[in-house]
Amino acid sequence: MKPYKACSCRDPETKRLLGKKCPNLSKKGHGGWYARYEAPKTAEGTRRQPRIGPYTTETECKKELAKVLGTAASPKAHDERKTTFGEYLERRYAWRVSEAKTGEGLKKSTLDAEREAIDLYGKPGLGHIKVVDLTDEHFRELYAAMRKLNRHQEQGDKSEILRRLKDARATRHGRRLHTRPISESRIRRVHAVLHGALTDAVKLSKIRPDNPADGVWRSKGGKRKQGRAKPLLWTAERVAAWEKTGAVPAKVMVWTSEQCGAFLDFAEASGERLYPAFHLDAYYGPRRGELVGAEEKDLSLERRRLHVLQSQSDDDLDDTKTEAGYRQIPLDDETVRVLRAWHKRKLEERLSWGEAYEDAGRVFCYEDGKALKAEYLSSRFRILLERYANIRAKGAEEWSVERIARKFRTTAAAVEVALRLTLPPIRFHDLRHGAATMLIAAGVDDKFVSEVLGHASVSFTKDVYAVVAEELAEDATRKIAAFIPRQHRLSAVGAIPVPSGG
Repeated sequence: MKPYKACSCRDPETKRLLGKKCPNLSKKGHGGWYARYEAPKTAEGTRRQPRIGPYTTETECKKELAKVLGTAASPKAHDERKTTFGEYLERRYAWRVSEAKTGEGLKKSTLDAEREAIDLYGKPGLGHIKVVDLTDEHFRELYAAMRKLNRHQEQGDKSEILRRLKDARATRHGRRLHTRPISESRIRRVHAVLHGALTDAVKLSKIRPDNPADGVWRSKGGKRKQGRAKPLLWTAERVAAWEKTGAVPAKVMVWTSEQCGAFLDFAEASGERLYPAFHLDAYYGPRRGELVGAEEKDLSLERRRLHVLQSQSDDDLDDTKTEAGYRQIPLDDETVRVLRAWHKRKLEERLSWGEAYEDAGRVFCYEDGKALKAEYLSSRFRILLERYANIRAKGAEEWSVERIARKFRTTAAAVEVALRLTLPPIRFHDLRHGAATMLIAAGVDDKFVSEVLGHASVSFTKDVYAVVAEELAEDATRKIAAFIPRQHRLSAVGAIPVPSGG
């Protein structure tokens, strides 16, 4: 039961863990301290020596070992020693479902996400292992296997855990085969579910004294996730660099007001059915789920207000992200005009579909009245951007406006809009970032912007958007100066005429 030092380094040739044999263990900060203890034997009389750790120092390890020895001797720990991780995950999930039914627990969308994490990763990967026998290495192995799914590293890998994950991911409740690789954010969410379950096993169920998933999560590069990505503006310089290299400067990019206006003009001139949704998002930045979840009873064109009370996750309406998400969005004259035209179009579609029309009661819906899928908005957005880029490509080949319009089955007005200005790529969600940026740059009060966007605090709004809003304001002032033609300008001192090129 004496503590020992070990690490997770592997032999470069055999790929086996070096553990206590690593030559770098003498170095400060390398590896961690572990200990094993004698636990009650199994029902079959098999000896059990669970491991605890890693700990930063030997002293810390000794203290935790003392706690473990006290807990391991308790009757409850002895009774639960046979509980597998899969059994505990199911038991905990049942508790959480019961809490949700009382109205005090988790949202349905959160429970659904937990159910998927359990079915696709937790139980197939580690469900067969007893809770008392889980170690940090089990979780590292699980996340390593998750990263290999649907990637080239998977080829030739015969690990049992990867096979189980592939089998579970292939079909679940009749869903189609999953073919996309697992993202780091997905692994992080799965880790949150598994880590939370083990925290309950330690603090509530008292099955074991420590959480083996503590400190396991690291991003792919070995570092913890950095702070929230802040948006960058698509300035003329960045657009020019993107046109040369094709590289997007940052994950979150925001259009200038001119670029955003060009997109909206293009969508409207193209006859895009969901143009009103794009317009509303570009002006006021509701989240995608809030757009498709907005119900007609929450929109008052007479009072010029949209009440954001719920969002849509998959097929079910759900509450907004936070209490700050419950809000009123005041609407300007142009937006009201656009939404009135949209309402008229929906009435015409209802008459056209007749009895086949299925009224979901949503502000934005499919032509037959059914509720929109959130991903459909993003899909339409990408299609518009691709069409915009393709039109510009044909314009560069000196095609006529009429020929381009026929090629893409669009209007001449839409073609002319696309040919006037380059439109760099952004994601649909970046329209929301753009709305916040333009409101702040226009001098709108920070508190008002925070309320319109449904942010939890004004400080969050300032922190995320202050820099890009300043960039946008500077970009606007440069355009104002360039808009006024001058033959001569006066120097700041002495009013001496200076040539405009000087």
